[in-house]
Amino acid sequence: MDDFNIDNAIRKVPDFPKKGILFYDITSILADPPAFNYCIQKMNDLYANSSINAVAAIESRGFLFAAPFAIQNRIPLILLRKKGKLPGKTYAVKFKLEYGEDILEVHQADLNAGMNILLVDDLIATGGTIKAACELIEMGHGTVTEIFGVVGLPFLDYEKILEGYKTTTLINYQSEKTLAL
Repeated sequence: MDDFNIDNAIRKVPDFPKKGILFYDITSILADPPAFNYCIQKMNDLYANSSINAVAAIESRGFLFAAPFAIQNRIPLILLRKKGKLPGKTYAVKFKLEYGEDILEVHQADLNAGMNILLVDDLIATGGTIKAACELIEMGHGTVTEIFGVVGLPFLDYEKILEGYKTTTLINYQSEKTLAL
């Protein structure tokens, strides 16, 4: 499985959403069972001997990678959602997007002190959403042990925003003409 080339499973769409942008589409991973399995198996390999006892996922594609990992490892799955999607008492964080602001929430009842949490999303770009997710987890006295993304865009300098957090991606793309959502 270590010789699997995840890059071959990622659809590249030129000029989307606008001219000059090369879009890396992870939905093609989900449509390719060996590629999807590779991602989950790599997560299991990476965190097999860690102190992680819960996994948190960012809406919505993060859910797709975190859920099978949580089931296979028999640990809780904590959902981080956009404002207004969770019915219980929540912690909330407002954060900046490239063209505005958004709010991320988590159920207060889902977080406890002593939780060592793997934070999962499909893609790490600027790091703003991930940083907000870290703040949410910490509001509930959980600890973000590590951050995992299938795709990383380090040219957008997410390492600066996520300084102090261990971040792992399966593949990185190095291009200022890249946008992956």
